[in-house]
Amino acid sequence: MKTILSGMQPSGQLHIGNYLGALKNWAALQNSGKYMCWFMIADLHAMTVNYDARAIGERTKNLALDYLACGIDPDHSTIFIQSHILEHTYLSWIFANLVPIAELKRMHQFKEKTASGEEAAMNTGLFTYPILMAADILIYKGDTVPVGEDQKQHVEITCDIARKFNNAFGKTFPEPELLLTPTPRVMSLTEPMNKMSKSKGEKNYIALSDSPETIKKKLLSAVTDTSPGETMGAGVTNLFTLLKAFAKDDATHRELLNTYNAKTLQYQELKETLAREIIATLAPIQEKRREFESRPEIVAEVLFEGTKKARALAQATLAEVKEKVGLK
Repeated sequence: MKTILSGMQPSGQLHIGNYLGALKNWAALQNSGKYMCWFMIADLHAMTVNYDARAIGERTKNLALDYLACGIDPDHSTIFIQSHILEHTYLSWIFANLVPIAELKRMHQFKEKTASGEEAAMNTGLFTYPILMAADILIYKGDTVPVGEDQKQHVEITCDIARKFNNAFGKTFPEPELLLTPTPRVMSLTEPMNKMSKSKGEKNYIALSDSPETIKKKLLSAVTDTSPGETMGAGVTNLFTLLKAFAKDDATHRELLNTYNAKTLQYQELKETLAREIIATLAPIQEKRREFESRPEIVAEVLFEGTKKARALAQATLAEVKEKVGLK
């Protein structure tokens, strides 16, 4: 059975992009019976940007609630807190000595910061982020990593690190394979050429916690085509992508797409249909989340047991690594 490792940062309210790009896919992989799943709350990674130290604990709890509400089952997956397992940072230091600075400078995130003139203000944690991510994956000997297209390069450098370590110290780590999410990147409702993000304002995204009224309002104001012509604009493409992801059967998507191609579709019909499908999907998730919120002791137990289990495996892997690199 293959081992999957993935995680999310506790950076606040989740939106449908997080659900389609990660949580929905994680639950499907978990339920396939083909994988041993480890899902991390990546609070150390959340420290690479400005954050409120007083809020990170609450955000960690809220992210655990979202995991559980979206179908991550602690009976079939391990949910754990990254910062409570010090072996992650220990292993990342060992890996850091295998990675040339030039390789980190080739990472897209660094190149984007450089191109925008932000390199001088970039902290070292953000620069070395890919090394810690490699440690997160390899300390559990993860051989499959489900991510979006924008994380592909991080998995590639993880493979490079595993290969370098194995060549230098003997076969220890698998070279993880990339498992791309089946849903394409979810784009902004207001700027459909850009990825959906909380930083662009509330009208840009649909939160998992949004009420039916709020969802309808946001979708009715979503950008559609901005120019005439035969080609489907970015805004409409995004709405159809969301409809395909949320519709309970493909007939709804296909019918509206045919209507669009026949040039008889009213955008309001598309938006109202999409709103109904999103509301129907989020309603049981919101209800399940409320149930877990009323039982905080269950969430605490899930995190305690999951972190204890993860720590045991991480300690075993680090002991093996320390012996191979001469630190035992």
